[in-house]
This record gives sequence, C-alpha cells and structure tokens, in this order.
Amino acid sequence: MFYSLTAFGGPQGHLGMMMKTFVQKRKDVTEEELIEYNSFCQMLPGASSTQTITLIGYKRGGAKLAIITMLIWIIPAAIFMGILSFILSIYPTGNFATSLLQYIEPMAIGFLIYAAVKAFGISIKSPITFIIMLVATAITFFLFKSPWVFPLLILAGSIATNFSNKRIPGSNTGKPRQIKWRNIFWFVFVFIIAGVLSETARKQDWPNRKVYNLFENYYRFGSFVFGGGDVLLPMMIDQYVVRPNSILKRQNLREVPIDNSSNMLVMKKSEILTGFGLVRALPGPVFSVASFTGGMALKDDGYKMQFLGCVVASIGIFLPSALLVLFFFPVWQYLKKYVVVFRALEGINAVVVGLMFAASLYLLKGLHIDHLDMKTVVSVSVILATFLLLKFTRIPAPFIVIGCILLGAIL
Repeated sequence: MFYSLTAFGGPQGHLGMMMKTFVQKRKDVTEEELIEYNSFCQMLPGASSTQTITLIGYKRGGAKLAIITMLIWIIPAAIFMGILSFILSIYPTGNFATSLLQYIEPMAIGFLIYAAVKAFGISIKSPITFIIMLVATAITFFLFKSPWVFPLLILAGSIATNFSNKRIPGSNTGKPRQIKWRNIFWFVFVFIIAGVLSETARKQDWPNRKVYNLFENYYRFGSFVFGGGDVLLPMMIDQYVVRPNSILKRQNLREVPIDNSSNMLVMKKSEILTGFGLVRALPGPVFSVASFTGGMALKDDGYKMQFLGCVVASIGIFLPSALLVLFFFPVWQYLKKYVVVFRALEGINAVVVGLMFAASLYLLKGLHIDHLDMKTVVSVSVILATFLLLKFTRIPAPFIVIGCILLGAIL
C-alpha cells in the first residue's frame, strides 16, 4: 500500500521505485527477475507498470496474491482521479477549471512529445522501423476519425518487420508445453460480449446504453494500447471528441442514420487533456486516468451514474492487462524463444512511436498557433518548458504539474 501511495513519475519512475522497494528493501524478486518482468510486459498491450506489479505478486503467492497486489496498486489512484472528476463536474466553468488548470492541457502535450522523442530513440533503429513510423504518423494524422486505424496499423507493423531475418535471425528452440487457455478464453469472451452488448444498446437506444458503451470502449483501449498511458491519450480523443463531432456533422447532412445524441459518449478535449495532466501529479498507474474520464463521460447523468462511470471505466481498462499477463507469463520461457515475437514487436514499437508523433501534431493543431495571442504564446512556452525539463533535468513530474497550476493561478 505504501508503494501505491508514493510511486510518482509514470512507468519510467515506477521501475526505479520497484527496484528500491521490491528488490533492495523487501527482496521479493531479484534485479534480473524484475528486469525480465518489465521487458516481458512491454510486449503486451495494457498498463505495463500494473502488469509488472502483478507479476511480482504472482511470483510471491500465485494468481490470488497477484490479483490482490494489482487491486492495492490500482485503487488509491482510481479513487483520487474519480474524486477529481466530481470536482470538475461541480465547477465546470469556475476558476478551478478555467484559471488553475488552464495550462495543464499544454503541459500534457509536452509530456506526450517527450514520450514520443524518447520512444523514437529506443525503438527506431533501422530503415524499416523509420519508414513504418513515418507511414503510421501520416495515416494516423489524416485518418484520426477511423476507430480501427490503431489496431490495423499495429497488425501491419508487426507483419512488415517479419519479412526480413537480417536484423533478428530465426531460431525456434524449445519443447512446447501444455497451455492453460482459461484466462485467454475469458479475455476473448469478455471482448466479444462487451462489443455485442455495446452495439445492441446503441442500435436499440437502451436507457443506460452509455454504461455498456463505456465498458466496451475502455476494455478495447486496454486490449489494444501498446506503449502505456501516453498512447491511450490519442485513442480517447479519437473516441470521445473527433468521432462524435464527425457523426453529428454527418447526421446534420443526413449522410448517416440519426442517432440519439443525448445518449452518445462525448467529452471535451480539454477535459481529457486535463485528466492526463492531473494523473501525472498523483502516485499510481497512468491508466487510472480512466476513472477520471469515465466519470466525466457520464457527468450529465447524475452523481450515481458518474460514480458508475468511474468504476466501469477502471474495471474495463485494467481487466485486459490482468487477463493477458496471467495467461502469457506461465509460457513466457517458451514464447520468448520464437523469433517471430521479437520481429513483430519491432514493428509494433515503430507504429506506437508514429502514433504518438501524430497525436502530438493533432493536439498542436488545436492550439491555433496561426492566431497568436498571450495565452497561445504562454501555452506554447509551457509545452516547450515541459519537454526541456523532462529531457534535461531530474525534476519530478508532480513538481512540473504544480508549477503549471501556479502559473494558471498567477496568469
């Protein structure tokens, strides 16, 4: 519990904290085991820090302790972010939102650009990965309204890097072991059921259709997000900002059937960016932003529904991470011997970098830098300052968030 309340800094900072807490202090795992767990989790979609913590619990006490460990890690941050969604819904246009948090949004863009630049240095190491990144950036930027652009690009990238064996020669060794399919069965089963119920609720306009839609959205996010919370940001903006606006415009032109707009899940881009900025100031997983955005998505339906939105979104975003890591880890020692996995990961990482750069460009476009005024100049300065502080100093992320809040209070 103490670790859950003190682990600031996102996935990069979490690994260092894990080294101190679970290796040096508690000796739950060795340094080599922790590094292997972290590397393994990077190959899975979902919350990598949460999955690593889950594996530490799994190593110490099996599946039951793994689930308990994961819940203790998630719940504090989810509660904090859920409370913030209520605060912002109570004061949507007050000084709290418009003044104190006015520069949290550009700060979040600075975090995303920093993550993209850092990921570029780690993942783009060959001509093919550079080309994949450029293509993914262009397609994502111009087809941001398409809900399937992310998984299709990930699939295409994983296939592209398997055509050559020059960088990673093939050598499959090891005797296959019997696989327990239970967790992967539940993963697929929940995915299908969530999709069917969500689409049925939308077409038949169920009274509480938003809850079904919300769970499906976040379960899909948790199933497809490679690269952590920074990749989650463009997916949310696409789902709750770009797509609803596009549908409403097309409905006005009668290009698509009329949908009940009051039952659509819609959020302001500023609300999503504010959530991603605030989650940096709190300990725990970045994916806990789902509690905030889930609450904001249902804020107009009463406090009970808003609370339900916080809970449903949190369960939806973290459940795939748990099911996938507990399925794949028991066969990891055999799975990692198959070179196709590593070749696919090379392309997936390149796509992720392209997606992050495209999201950065898309968000920068929203600042309207062609119409400069004082707020725009300060916002661009905040983006640049955030990037430089993250790149060249060791200032913890919470202090950057506090500085941006103080800047909003002053200006």
